[in-house]
Amino acid sequence: MTPLPPRQRLYLVTPPVGDPSPFIRLLEPALDAGDVAALLLRLEDSDERTLISRAKAIAAVVQRRDIALLVDGRPEIVARSGADGAHLGGIEALQAAIGTLKPDRIAGVGGLRSRHDAMLAGEAGADYVMFGEPDRRGARPPQETVLDYLSWWAELFEIPCVGYAAALDDVEPLAATGADFVALGEWIWTEPQGAAATIAAAAGKLAEPR
Repeated sequence: MTPLPPRQRLYLVTPPVGDPSPFIRLLEPALDAGDVAALLLRLEDSDERTLISRAKAIAAVVQRRDIALLVDGRPEIVARSGADGAHLGGIEALQAAIGTLKPDRIAGVGGLRSRHDAMLAGEAGADYVMFGEPDRRGARPPQETVLDYLSWWAELFEIPCVGYAAALDDVEPLAATGADFVALGEWIWTEPQGAAATIAAAAGKLAEPR
């Protein structure tokens, strides 16, 4: 028998979250709309105690569904908030945080602009690498480059890779590279049809045979 291909799953990215209560009302139906593996929580700036409180509120919703909660760029609050790990932007941030996070928590990394960066991340102990997410100015690598990096990584390395989708139409080509996860950016929360419907559509695309 031909073995089944590995299941590809969704990875959701939040907008910057302040008061978590209004966002939780959007989040709960969204998490139930497709096969979501992880949620990347971006937090509005505040004092550390407030950030931890916000992350705890989101964790309560996410983790009871067996979905991993990752905090964007704030490894120092991961343990106290009960999050599952952190997503770091670039090699230097990963190297600075890896001792705080491992071995008990996830250390993921994005902001990788070359194959060399990605290999350094793997050597440093990253649990996954992400390609294609926008930088702080909103600029993204060319889609052809993202697809090339994902195909290369998926073929050669065991560490999972995540492809960042900037629109629903990106999901199928990203999945075709063999990426383990497809990240849906914060655009999903403002789609006219709603986040849950958008996530369901993306999950349907991942489920299509290739």
